[in-house]
Amino acid sequence: MNIQELLNRTDRFAANAGCRITEADANHAVAEMLVTNDHLNGGNVCQGGALFTLADLAIAALMNYREQLTFGISNSIMFVSSAKEGDLLRAEAVSVCDHHKIPSVEVRVTNQEGRLICHVTGLGYRKSQKI
Repeated sequence: MNIQELLNRTDRFAANAGCRITEADANHAVAEMLVTNDHLNGGNVCQGGALFTLADLAIAALMNYREQLTFGISNSIMFVSSAKEGDLLRAEAVSVCDHHKIPSVEVRVTNQEGRLICHVTGLGYRKSQKI
């Protein structure tokens, strides 16, 4: 089973939020989510935690691609614009440094028109065990 199939099956929180990995290889990973009414906050736009969950799933797919268990240890998110109900969001994670212990990635979350919604940076910690 590849990392895409594994995480889509085992990351229950992301799956329940409507997030799904659509691409994963050694250089990038993509996760997608359709913004539904359940994702909206009091301002009637997509809640920041939903955006973070989507980006975090893409980060997990990229950092764990080689099947060495890696956990996030630090992430930063910058919200640029709002997503609304009906938007199809795409989080693309790309490797900044594939360090053997502390990998780092950048994620751009965009909508179906390519508009940047948020930018996320992440650091991970690779354990010695297999995923």
